[in-house]
Amino acid sequence: QVRLVESGGGLVQAGGSLRLSCAASRIIFSIYAMGWYRQAPGNQRELVATITRGGSTNYADSVKGRFTISRDNARNTVYLQMNSLKPEDTAVYYCNADGNGGLPNYWGQGTQVTVSA
Repeated sequence: QVRLVESGGGLVQAGGSLRLSCAASRIIFSIYAMGWYRQAPGNQRELVATITRGGSTNYADSVKGRFTISRDNARNTVYLQMNSLKPEDTAVYYCNADGNGGLPNYWGQGTQVTVSA
């Protein structure tokens, strides 16, 4: 059974930092594009950042320059370094493994990030 397990969420003051991790098991991690999405109460789930198999990255405009996505294929883990956090970054953050249509898509259970003003 494929598992994506997020960790690293929590409560932080505005301007602070958090590092999210997503550990994958039972998938060939290196062939998947990976991503982080978030969903705030009352809002739709939105893309935060993605990283391709080759390491190319893409970010939502709202997080550019503040967040950094990276991956460690040896550890089957994708990270999201979040700096200069704002209250509007408060959401549940989800890890995604994107099979790009040829393979199944997988989601983690989510981790809560709360940024206080």
